[in-house]
Amino acid sequence: MAIRAATLNGVTTIEIARPEKKNALTQAMYQAMADALRAAQADPAVRAVLITGQPGIFTSGNDLEDFMQRPPQGPESPVFRFMRALIDCDKPVVAAVTGAAIGIGTTMLLHCDFVYVSDEARLAMPFVSLGLVPEFASSLLVSQRMGHVRAAEKLLLGDPFTGAEAVECGIANAVLPAAEVVNHARRVAERFRHLAPAAVRESKALMRAPQREQVLAVIAAEGEVFGQRLRSPEAREAFQAFFEKRAPDFSSFS
Repeated sequence: MAIRAATLNGVTTIEIARPEKKNALTQAMYQAMADALRAAQADPAVRAVLITGQPGIFTSGNDLEDFMQRPPQGPESPVFRFMRALIDCDKPVVAAVTGAAIGIGTTMLLHCDFVYVSDEARLAMPFVSLGLVPEFASSLLVSQRMGHVRAAEKLLLGDPFTGAEAVECGIANAVLPAAEVVNHARRVAERFRHLAPAAVRESKALMRAPQREQVLAVIAAEGEVFGQRLRSPEAREAFQAFFEKRAPDFSSFS
């Protein structure tokens, strides 16, 4: 299975396990993650959720071949179901970023409550280089975390950044040696076994409430433009260049 979900010691671990494809996410994988998040939320024995990848790779983002064959078709598409399930999860969500986190591999971190990154982590949101636009409310949340000028580097230029910079910008809690990041994140998640579960849920809800409707509205607006961009000549050129292993040529576009 490309997504593994298991519960132990009050923690549901959702593991992205497709290392042969750099943990690239298919629509089926998004649906599996959404289902695992919903199941964790419904299980009273679960006190927290841990999302992790494989050594050296958290996720390289969308599987472009699958994405082209099965583009998102509205809010019931698996990718949007995953986004909504992560936003709706009322239990603490801890992310252990074990390496590269590209595209939604970075933007999903904006919706986690704790993020721990390895010293090998490299994060990037290269949407524009693919002829696309930001998603998962990153056009709102990245600017809030970093300020506009630094967000422009990450979202318009697609500049990659390190785990240390993710901590500095408020996207991650701490950088850890690669061999320690998952165990540390699991220990944090397991701490919720000893805390009052309803108080935790209600506290998280209060922290998220002021922006919840705005975040959902931004996701919807981004999704509409993203869908249009997927059908654009720029995106077709970018995707073709990716498969041909060359740089895209946008010189003829205006």
